[in-house]
Amino acid sequence: MLSNKNIIIGVTGGIAAYKSAFLVRLLIKAGANVRVIMTPASLEFVTPLTLSTLSKNPVLTSFANKTSEWNSHVDLGLWADVMVIAPATANTISKMANGACDNLLLAVYLSARCKVFIAPSMDLDMYKHPATTENLKRLRSFGNGIIDPKNGELASGLHGEGRMAEPEEIIVFLEKEFSKNLPFSGKKIVITAGPTYEAIDPVRFIGNHSTGKMGFALAEEFADQGGKVTLICGPNALSISNKNIKRIDVTSAEELYNATLKEFHTSDIAVLSAAVADFKPVKIANQKIKKSKSLSSIALTPTKDTLAELGKIKKNNQILVGFALETEKEIENAKLKLKNKNLDLIVLNSLNDIGAGFKTETNKITIIDKHNKITKFELKSKPDVAKDIVKKIEKYKLKIKK
Repeated sequence: MLSNKNIIIGVTGGIAAYKSAFLVRLLIKAGANVRVIMTPASLEFVTPLTLSTLSKNPVLTSFANKTSEWNSHVDLGLWADVMVIAPATANTISKMANGACDNLLLAVYLSARCKVFIAPSMDLDMYKHPATTENLKRLRSFGNGIIDPKNGELASGLHGEGRMAEPEEIIVFLEKEFSKNLPFSGKKIVITAGPTYEAIDPVRFIGNHSTGKMGFALAEEFADQGGKVTLICGPNALSISNKNIKRIDVTSAEELYNATLKEFHTSDIAVLSAAVADFKPVKIANQKIKKSKSLSSIALTPTKDTLAELGKIKKNNQILVGFALETEKEIENAKLKLKNKNLDLIVLNSLNDIGAGFKTETNKITIIDKHNKITKFELKSKPDVAKDIVKKIEKYKLKIKK
């Protein structure tokens, strides 16, 4: 959620200023671009060197800052996707509520066009004072968000409200805020990816060349768009980075079938991009079959058709998307699969297209919806193809709502 977001952290003069270092570190780790503005009073609690090192940017402390090109409060206000003042002392809160502007942080606050969040930090009696309560109420009326302080031990030795929210809690708060307006926020997405391996003996198996890259790219894109993703994947060497993705590893078509059906019942959208083996050996040898033994044939039996089963049990409010990898009569075969398996959309790959299919970093797709509307796409990287697929599903989702 925070990757590539431009975030200003405002630090004011309170004992909780030390937490700002941890907050900046977590934001950088999450992939955000961070710039720190410190009030003159905050310099007594934490050094600019610490925060500039962690943020990888010079810290701004005054209008005449010679270590950075960012001297304009207007430029900073336009740059930010969000501004977080943590800690926010009673003094700074009062100034913000009344439009005072005696330092760079306050000037940027008054210039900001983005959402501003305030994490109060002060002693219990200061926090409960009617003046502070009224100032916070006024800041809320301006459209600012308040990250409520916690109940705990305070610097004065008292115990109560006023303790600044922990950096980890602020990160979660920001992630929720950024996810609110995303198209798949609150939606549960099930994605299958990769091959399945059907054992012949303890050593050998029947499989295919799928790497799982397309499915993994879809999982990352859905998660970036607010979805709560369950990725069910066959054997692969890939990793995931988004913590909104729950990964379930399987090996065989039977395991993939069972895991997918279990997750599908509570899902909103299912995208089955896995290259599931169509057949498996009738018998699996308990011991490795020796090369010296004669083995003229292997009896095969069909595996369970996960996509067809989901098509049978799909509810009206669920979206089911399948993939088709074809080598001939591509459109005709994809349309037949779309109809027979009760899909909403089907993503067609052709092995006749150079750069598409297995073992590539790129893909070239055609998407067909249940009304036989065909949309063709150019050759792109798999992450870009995932964006196209997710956008198409979003449009389809909006269409069926009407």
